[in-house]
Amino acid sequence: MNWLFLCSRNKLRSPTAEAVFADHPGIETDSAGLSADADVVLEADQVAWADLILVMEPIHRKRLQSRFGSMLANKRVVVLGIPDHYSYMDPKLVDRLQRECRRYLP
Repeated sequence: MNWLFLCSRNKLRSPTAEAVFADHPGIETDSAGLSADADVVLEADQVAWADLILVMEPIHRKRLQSRFGSMLANKRVVVLGIPDHYSYMDPKLVDRLQRECRRYLP
């Protein structure tokens, strides 16, 4: 299963999520940002690749829908509800990601 994690700038939350689940059996991970100044700006091929798209906040789902709406018809998009209050690999962020994503694990 291919999981794509999205946040705004792909600096803290989504790269952390990508790293946390990278070695989980049965999951391939990727991450990107939805802002023009993101470290990795989301591209259409990433959306096409993803089986599950996990966004950090509702605004990310709106931006995703606005830019790639035609590609989302058969995609599952989940809002994790994780605010931009954490640093990269912050143990509290890692814990929260593990709790929020547990239900989607194969």
